[in-house]
Amino acid sequence: MLAYVIRRVFQSIVVLLVVGLVAFSMFRFVGDPIDNMLGQERTQADIDRLRTELGLDQPFPVQYFKFLQGAAQGNFGVSYRQGRPVATIISERAPATLELALVSGFFAITMGIALGVFTAIRRRGIAANVIMTLSLIGVSLPTFLIGILLIYVFSVELDWLPSFGRGETVKIGNWSTGFLTASGLKALILPAITLGLYQMTLIMRLVRSEMLEVLRADYIRFARARGLTDRAVNFHHALKNTLVPVITVTGLQLGSIIAFAIITETVFQWPGVGLLFINAIQFVDIPVMAAYLMLISVMFVTINLIVDLLYYAIDPRLRIDGRTA
Repeated sequence: MLAYVIRRVFQSIVVLLVVGLVAFSMFRFVGDPIDNMLGQERTQADIDRLRTELGLDQPFPVQYFKFLQGAAQGNFGVSYRQGRPVATIISERAPATLELALVSGFFAITMGIALGVFTAIRRRGIAANVIMTLSLIGVSLPTFLIGILLIYVFSVELDWLPSFGRGETVKIGNWSTGFLTASGLKALILPAITLGLYQMTLIMRLVRSEMLEVLRADYIRFARARGLTDRAVNFHHALKNTLVPVITVTGLQLGSIIAFAIITETVFQWPGVGLLFINAIQFVDIPVMAAYLMLISVMFVTINLIVDLLYYAIDPRLRIDGRTA
C-alpha cells in the first residue's frame, strides 16, 4: 500500500510540473501585458522599466522557476490589472466558486445515482423511459444554453429566482457565504443546476449501465434464488458492486465542475474564480491566469489521487496484483 501511494504521489508531482510548464508557455502567446498597463503616451524607457519590474526581461526558464518557487509558498505574484497579490484576489473569489461547486456536485451525485438506480430497476416503466429521454437534454445542450433557458423560464417569465449575482452574503472570518441568507440560497439554485446537470446526466447513465450489467450477473441470480428480498439484492449486492467503476468517473466529474464553472459563472455573472479568469484573459493578467490553471491542476491531480486510493481500497483485485507484482 505504501509503495503504491508513493508511486502515485510521484506521478502526480510530475504531472503538475508538466502542466505548469505548458500553461506558463502558452501565456507567452496571449499578448503583452505592458500594452494594457501603460497608456498611449508611454515611452520606451517606461516600457523597459516596467518590464524589468515585472521580471519579463528575464529568460523564460528563470521566470518559470521563480513562478514555481513562489507557487510552492502560496505566492503567485502580483496581478498586472489590480496591483494586488494574486493569492489575496483568489481567496476573495474562491468561496463563491467552492460553494457553487459543492452544491452542484451534491446535486449531480445524489440525483445521478438515485435516478440511475431507479431507471435500471424500473427499466421497462414509463417513468424510467421519460427520464432517459429527458436526460438527452443534459448531454446534448451546451451549458451556456441551459443557463439561458433557465434564466428565461424562472427569472424572466416566472420571476421566481434571480438571474445574476450571488445575492446577500455573510462574512464568517475570511469566508463569505451565501448559505445563511435567503437571497443567497435563491441565487445559488439556477447556477448550481446549470453546472451540475451535465455531470448528473453522465453519472445517471453510467450508474444505469453498470447496474443493468451487475443485475445480470450469476451471483445476483444466486442471491434471488436464496430468497433475498429485492431491496437487499438491489441495494446491498448490486449497488455496492456498481459503485466501484462509478467512483473514478464521479471523481473526474467533480473536478470538472470547478474547472468548467467558467461558463456558468460568466452566464450568471457569478463572482467566482472562473469569472476572474475570463477577465484576466481580456487584460492579459498572466499571474492570475497562471495561478488559476495551477490551482485547477492541483485540484484535478488531488482528486485523481484520492480516487485511485479509494479504488485501491475498494477493489481487492488491485491489492492482490500489488502483492504479486
